[in-house]
Amino acid sequence: MTRTSNGNKNSKNNLHAQLAQIPSVEEVLQQKELLFLSQQYSRRMITPLVRVVLQEERKNIQSGAPPSSFLEIVARCVALIQKEYQSFIRPVINGTGVILHTNLGRASLGEELLQESLPLLSGFCNLEYDLCQGKRGKRGDFVERMLAVFSQSEGSLIVNNNAAAVFLILKVLAKGKEVIISRGELVQIGGGFRIPDILRESGALLHEVGTTNQTNLGDYKEAINENTALLLKVHQSNFSLTGFTQSVSVKELKTLGKKYKIPVVVDLGSGTFLPSEQFGLVHEPMVQEMIKSGADLVSFSADKLLGGPQGGIICGRMEYLNQIRKDSLYRTFRVGKITLSLLQTTLLFYLQGRTLQDLPVWKMIASSYQEIKKRSQSLARSLRKIGIPATCWEGVSLVGGGSLPDKTLPTYLLAIKTEGNIEELDRKLRLSNPAILGRIKDNYLLFDPRTIEPQYDKKLVEQISSAFLQK
Repeated sequence: MTRTSNGNKNSKNNLHAQLAQIPSVEEVLQQKELLFLSQQYSRRMITPLVRVVLQEERKNIQSGAPPSSFLEIVARCVALIQKEYQSFIRPVINGTGVILHTNLGRASLGEELLQESLPLLSGFCNLEYDLCQGKRGKRGDFVERMLAVFSQSEGSLIVNNNAAAVFLILKVLAKGKEVIISRGELVQIGGGFRIPDILRESGALLHEVGTTNQTNLGDYKEAINENTALLLKVHQSNFSLTGFTQSVSVKELKTLGKKYKIPVVVDLGSGTFLPSEQFGLVHEPMVQEMIKSGADLVSFSADKLLGGPQGGIICGRMEYLNQIRKDSLYRTFRVGKITLSLLQTTLLFYLQGRTLQDLPVWKMIASSYQEIKKRSQSLARSLRKIGIPATCWEGVSLVGGGSLPDKTLPTYLLAIKTEGNIEELDRKLRLSNPAILGRIKDNYLLFDPRTIEPQYDKKLVEQISSAFLQK
C-alpha cells in the first residue's frame, strides 16, 4: 500500500470519527436549555430546528472545518430556536412611553376587564340566544344598544376593525357612485391602509375636492352631481396640518347634505367618548359630538381611545345600518363572542364610572406627572442599590395608535447608562421574559413608567439587573 493511499485512508477514518462525535437529536433535546424550550414551544416544534443545526455541523466538518464542541452545538440550537420563535406572542413590558402602541397590541385591556369577562369567555354564553323567548336571538344586541346610548345615535353595528367598517359603508352606500372627500383627508394609516385604496376596492368612485390645506364648503357644493352617493369626512387622527389651513365642519356638511339628500359619513379613526382636554391634551372629536353635529354614520376603532378589544364600530341612523347589516359581506367582518364579551365589559366600565380606574388606556393618560416622577425615582433608587447607574430625566409620553398626533403628556423617565454597548443591553431586555422595551437616546436606555403598569415595577428592576450584570 502506498503512502498516499494510507494518507487517504487515515483522512477518511478521521472524518468518520469526527462525524461520529456529532451528538444525536435526542442527546441535544435532553439538555436543560432545550428541555425548557420544549416546555415553552413544544418538543415537536423545536426538534426540526435541532436537526437543522446538526446537519449544518455535518456539512461544516465535511468541508474541512474543525468539529464544534457539544456545548457550542447546544448554544447554536438555542440561538436558532430563539431567532425562529421571536414572533411567538408573549408578554411585553412597554417602557416606550407610547400608550396605544400598534406593534404591541394597541389598547392594554388590564386585569380587571379580563377577570370580569372571564365567565363569559370560559364557557357557553347567550351569544345568539334570546333567553326570554327561548329561541335564536340577535348577536351583540345589548352591546350595540349600549353603543347607541353612548353615541346618542339611533343604533350601532360592530365589525372586526375600522377598515372593515369604512369598507362596508362605502360598498353598501356608494358602490358605482361618487364619494366626495377633501384632498386634505386622503390619509394613510399604519400597515398601508389608504382611503383612496379602500374606496376603489369598495367599488365607490373617488371625487377629490379642494387642496391639501384648503377646502371650503363651495368645493363640495360644486362637486355634487346626480351620481353623488355620500359626503365623506376623514379625521386626520395620525397627522396634523398647521398654518394656512381651512376645512369644513360636519355641521356644515350636514346642511349641504340635507339640501341634496346625500348622507354624511365620518371616519373618526381613533374615536373617544371622553373629553381629552381634561387630561391636558388638545380636544379630540368625540363620537357623540359627530352624531350631534349631524353625521349620518360615524366609524371608529374599539381598540384605540375606547380602550377595548380590536373591533370597528359604526354608529348612526338605522336606515343605513340596516342596509349594511343585510349585505352579504357583513357576515365576513362580524365579530365573535370574545370581542363582544370584552367590549361589553369595557362599555360597562364606562357606565359604572370606572374608566380612569380600570381601563389601562385612560388610567395611563390620566396618570399625573408627580405620580410618575415618584415611581421613576423609586425605580432608579432600587437599581442604584445593586450597582446599576440609573438616573431620571424629564420627558414626554405619546398617546400613539393614530390618535392625537404630535400631542404629548409630560412624564419622568428612568434612564440607564452602561459603559458597554447600550444596544446589547437593549437586545438582552427585548429577549428576556417578559420582554422589556424602552428607547435609546444619547447612549442611555430610557423607560417611561406611564406605560408600565405598576405591578411590573419589581419585575422591571429584576430583569434590568439580570441583563446588566450578565457577562
